[in-house]
Amino acid sequence: MMNGISRRTFGGLLVAGLAATRVNAQDQVVLRVADQVGEQRARLEAAGLLDDLPYRIEWSVYPAAVNLHEALKADAADIGMSADSPAVSAIAGGSKVRLAAVFSNGGLGSSILVPKGSGIETLADLRGKTISPTTRGSVAHYLVLGALKKAGVDPSEVKLAFLTPADASAAFQSGSIDAWGTWGVYKARSVGVLGARELFDGVGVNTGNIVYAVTERTLADPAKVAAIDDFVGRIDRSYDWARANREDFLTFYEGFSKQDRATVEPLYPEQSGYRRKPVDDAFVATLQNVHDTWVGAGVLTGQLNLADYVYRDLPVTVTNG
Repeated sequence: MMNGISRRTFGGLLVAGLAATRVNAQDQVVLRVADQVGEQRARLEAAGLLDDLPYRIEWSVYPAAVNLHEALKADAADIGMSADSPAVSAIAGGSKVRLAAVFSNGGLGSSILVPKGSGIETLADLRGKTISPTTRGSVAHYLVLGALKKAGVDPSEVKLAFLTPADASAAFQSGSIDAWGTWGVYKARSVGVLGARELFDGVGVNTGNIVYAVTERTLADPAKVAAIDDFVGRIDRSYDWARANREDFLTFYEGFSKQDRATVEPLYPEQSGYRRKPVDDAFVATLQNVHDTWVGAGVLTGQLNLADYVYRDLPVTVTNG
């Protein structure tokens, strides 16, 4: 059984629930999607995957995961995507959501950078240095803690400078921090323009997971659940499009990020590498580890069983690779 809905009847609900909304346009299902910096919508449009929706999407755009999760908590959106770390923090903060879908790129994304000419050669060399993990509770913060543990360096042996991405970028350029945990275009520009060196690519520490959080209220509406199933399927196909159309994706990403080809091209493996994974016990274990890491670091307090905050009932066709 699937929260009271059998898997056999789910497909019927998907078809019937969405088809019924076409009878009267005024009654069409509306899915409120919270989008970080507008990237999901832009990628779906570039891939031609928003042309035949059997429901209507109301998009809202947020500059960061913390703002997106505030919107979900306030019931200003039905579904939103973020990395797993801020999603776990939001749940710990009382957000009534469940994680209904997960995609992974195998651990690519966040990296630890050092400036051009830095004498830091190994993770152990970070001892006694000032590191910005960007914002507290971010994926880069998770990476920095994991990297220090990997090197046998206690967090008390370094100075952690929590900064916004823009402020961390400025601090890195001015030399006021020795290393920076960052991601995406910030990482690409620092390496490509400033000559920064990637000290650690994060593989083996980063989860590489992005998750789709859905409000409990939304999950109680079968028609919206059907729309979410369709929407997440389109997200999956947008990554298939990115892998099958490298040049088209890079052209899209140049325009979206307002960066040149040389800057965005190194990001292609991580940006196109996301594949859908099952919401299963292994996924729950990674969430639990994220939570326990934050508790150990003093970012969160208390106990939480993350198995209670996943939604396992969306059918998943897992691709290999």
